[in-house]
Amino acid sequence: MEKYTTKQLAELAGTSVRTLHYYEEVDLLHPKRMPNGYRSYGPADVERLRQILAMRACRMPLAEIRQLLDGSDTDAVGLLARHLEELRAQERQVKEAIARTRAAMELLEGVSRMGTREGFEELKQRRLEEFESSYGDEARRRYGTDVIDQTNERLMGLSQEEWNEKDRIEKRIIELLAEAKADGDPRGPKAQELCLLHQRWIKIHWGEESYSTEAHCGLARLYLADPRFIDYYDGAAGTGATEFLVAALEANL
Repeated sequence: MEKYTTKQLAELAGTSVRTLHYYEEVDLLHPKRMPNGYRSYGPADVERLRQILAMRACRMPLAEIRQLLDGSDTDAVGLLARHLEELRAQERQVKEAIARTRAAMELLEGVSRMGTREGFEELKQRRLEEFESSYGDEARRRYGTDVIDQTNERLMGLSQEEWNEKDRIEKRIIELLAEAKADGDPRGPKAQELCLLHQRWIKIHWGEESYSTEAHCGLARLYLADPRFIDYYDGAAGTGATEFLVAALEANL
């Protein structure tokens, strides 16, 4: 039976000696020890490493790989299915991030005109068109055409200073959401600050006269039913951010 040293197996597999040592440390590989203390890898070790590298290539966590390789009763299909769903979620987040980056690039390309009234109005119009493209149909079904038209009219009427303030608030909401989620307390000081800022942001869109905490919480609960909102908040503030935001709003508003 052919045997390999650590260096030989690393060269054969196209990986590093340190990687093989690490796989041994986390109980994925189990090389035998020769009398001189050196590691020795046989055909079974080579095949096991091939399986490990194949699963690592699709970014499967090492703990799950160990379950698949060592657990006689492990539901391999179930583990792979869950991993596939995680990858799909990551794919949605990456696509959303790409879209946001492209939109930002387009805005930056026209920044030389943003100091003019015409440039600012074009910026607002483009942002509202992006909203209509992504959420317009559903928003009109849920809230009615008049409500959405009034919201769009209100946003188009914002001054450049008011518009910039709206964008600063949105950015700060994401920062606070990440901080509050890290604290883990939906009633904590960070969460309370987050909710007040989110309330302020919603009022900019809806108007003071149309705002109510009941409607705000109702909107928040809809976030959890819409993958686009989950992708937005989780993608910006970490997995579970949308769920935490809803819990915080319901606890503090």
